[in-house]
Parts: sequence; C-alpha cells; structure tokens
Amino acid sequence: MQMLVRHYLLVLLVLLASSASQASDGRVIDASTHIGIPNATVTVGNSVVTTDGSGRFHFKEASGTIMARAPGYRASRAMAKDTVTDGATIPLISFFPRALYLTVYGIGSQTLRGGAMAFARGGQINALVIDLKGDRGLIPYPTAVSLARRSGARRLTTIRDLPRLASELHRAGIYAIARIVVFKDNPLAEARSDLAVKRRDGSLFRDREGLAWVDPFQAEVRTYNIEIAVEAAEAGFDEIQFDYVRFPDVSQKLRFAQAPTEEMRVQAIDRFLTEARERLVPYNVFLSIDIFGYVCWNTNDTGIGQQLEQIVKIVDYLSPMVYPSGYKYGIPGCQEPVSHPYEIVHDTLENARRRANVSPQRFRPWLQAFRDYAFDHRAFGPSQVAEQIRAADEFGTDGWMLWNPHNRYDDLGLDTLHPLTRTAIPPRPDQ
Repeated sequence: MQMLVRHYLLVLLVLLASSASQASDGRVIDASTHIGIPNATVTVGNSVVTTDGSGRFHFKEASGTIMARAPGYRASRAMAKDTVTDGATIPLISFFPRALYLTVYGIGSQTLRGGAMAFARGGQINALVIDLKGDRGLIPYPTAVSLARRSGARRLTTIRDLPRLASELHRAGIYAIARIVVFKDNPLAEARSDLAVKRRDGSLFRDREGLAWVDPFQAEVRTYNIEIAVEAAEAGFDEIQFDYVRFPDVSQKLRFAQAPTEEMRVQAIDRFLTEARERLVPYNVFLSIDIFGYVCWNTNDTGIGQQLEQIVKIVDYLSPMVYPSGYKYGIPGCQEPVSHPYEIVHDTLENARRRANVSPQRFRPWLQAFRDYAFDHRAFGPSQVAEQIRAADEFGTDGWMLWNPHNRYDDLGLDTLHPLTRTAIPPRPDQ
C-alpha cells in the first residue's frame, strides 16, 4: 500500500511539473511586415536563446512570460502558453530613438528637463539618456546599493522616485536610457583605495579633471556597477548604457590588481560586459556601451581595453562618440574633422560596420552638440548637427543621441526635424 501511495505521489508531481513548465516554440516577427527577425534575443526567466534565420526560437522548458528584443525594435513579451502551438508569434515594433542627454543635475532642473520634454511633445525627439551614475560618480536617486552610500556617491537627490520617473517618461512616449559611468569613479576610489587605480608610487591616479578611477580587474567594482544597472532595469528603464567602460587613456605607468597587458585589458572589459548581460537577462533590457570614435578605426584596444570585434559580440548597441572634435589625428581621407562632420560620422560608422560585420542597426552614435574644443573652437550649431544626423540616417543607424554637457539644445535646429508620432511606451513586464 505504501509503495502504491508513493507511486501515485510521484506521478502527481511529474504531472504538476509538466503543467507548470513545458516546451515552448515561437517566432519573433516584424509587426509591420510579419517577416521573421533573425538573431533576436528571447528570454524566459534566467534562460536566453537567439532566434534563427527565420525568427524562430525554442525553449525546452518555459512558463510565465517570454520576452523578446532586437536592435531596431522595441522590446516585447508574450505568455509562454501563447507560444506553445506552432506558428505563435511575438511581434516587435520598429523604433528609431532620437535622444537628448540629461546629467544628474539636468534631470532635476525644471528648465533643462522641461526643455527636453518640450522637444518630446513636439515630436522632435522620443528618447532621453539620463545619468543614474554620472561622470563624478554621483548617484541621484535613493539607491539600495550599500556601497553607494558608504562611498559618498549619494550626495544629492535629483530623482526622488526612480520607477515613477520611468513610468512618467513612458507615458510621454519617451524611451528611457540609463547612463552609468563605470570605472571613472572618484567617490569610490577615494573611499576605497584598495579598489582604486594607483600611480607607481602607490598614490591615487587622477585624470586631467582631477578625478580618480577604480580598477576594472576588481570584482567588487564590477558588481557595484552591475547592481546599479539592475536597479535601473527593475525601475523600468528600457536600456542600460555603460560609459567609461575602459582603462584610463594615459601614457604613464599605472598600478592595477593585475598586469595591464593588452590581452588582460580586453579580457577585463569583456568580463564586465558579460557579467552585466547575464545579470540583466530577466529584465529584457537593451545593453549598450559608449566607445571612443577611434575604437572604430584602431585594430588594437586603443590602449584602454576596448576592442571592437570583441565588444560587439556582447552588447545590443554600440554607441561610438563620433564627435568631430574628438578626431585629433583625422581619419583616412579627412584631415579637417570639424569642417567635415558628415564624413567623420558616416565613414567611422561604415568602417566599424565593415570590421564587425553587423547590421547598421547595431549602432546608435553620440553626435556633437557642443562647441569645438580641439581645433578652432567653432560653435556646432544647426548646420553641423544636421550634417551629423544626415550621416547617421543615411548609414542606417538605429537612431542617434545628442551630447551637450550643459543640456542645452534650443539653438540646434531640432524644430526643423520631421516630427515623430507620439505614442505611449508600454510598461516593462516587471512593472
């Protein structure tokens, strides 16, 4: 009798397990053309697969929400039970972000934030890049990450409720990008010298701005920044954008936890991005990285650990900073960068696409919306900005982002852009 009872219990457990989790097949398609989207990322829980050439995917076990995303589209989702039958689909809506940047101060300024939102209401832009950890290592919202509080990163609050901010942006039709500055981190380096980059004499290294950096080889540093990214994803941001994911660009010898050979530098940067991607799997957020414009041309790691062909394997979007002022040495066929903004942007992107052998939609560049600092100090106004935008559009990028450190965009001719349709962006699956 006891054996019979155990047998029925075992059968019941098997039936319950099979009903709770079952194989799931489906297809990710373009919502307009109904054509399958290859290489789309599909996730369920902590599991992730990539669609085949016709957009199909398969999970051996799946239950609950299945989520999908692909460069050039908005992320979407479906219930696993809806994808069990052959031919079930997850449609993705194409999306072309036009973004403005707001610092930790800009997002809290009624004037600066209001100016950006006015462009959104007018249909000129549909995305914002917002500092959740800025260039000086400050975190402007009430984070639960203990190291942020202990390091002094919580010195100001310009975002009182992070989920509420994401929700408000979505209702306004704005795609929300969380910018997180990673290894340039003055508060953490000063509070924890054991995590800091040091000079050969053991003192803290400081860059040209007098700011200290932390060591990319240190696991605690990587985890700290990834925890901030997870908070942004949980709050409902659509994309995590990492900046300063690199070693300091200096010629002097510096001290790290490991020997900073080119191979080790590249491995450190790849390790951070891979760890971040794995932690963010359940949230189906896009992952992007800001890179130097010259990384698109240099075949080595540019001395900072950024190697194009390696990085493109990990992230959804590459965001090269193709500011003409940043090309001190010009590029092949163009030795006066600030006089040729179109060529700088288009040729850099084309060279990167050819090297990485990926779709143009894998790129969303930063464009220059500030006065030149390297050549003749000319203003970058409507004509220069328009030429950069034209270059990005004609290349076929998935949108573009304008960088102005003062967050002022009124005199750039944005009102002449063809207005976009304003639609509310649906909440993320975990909201």
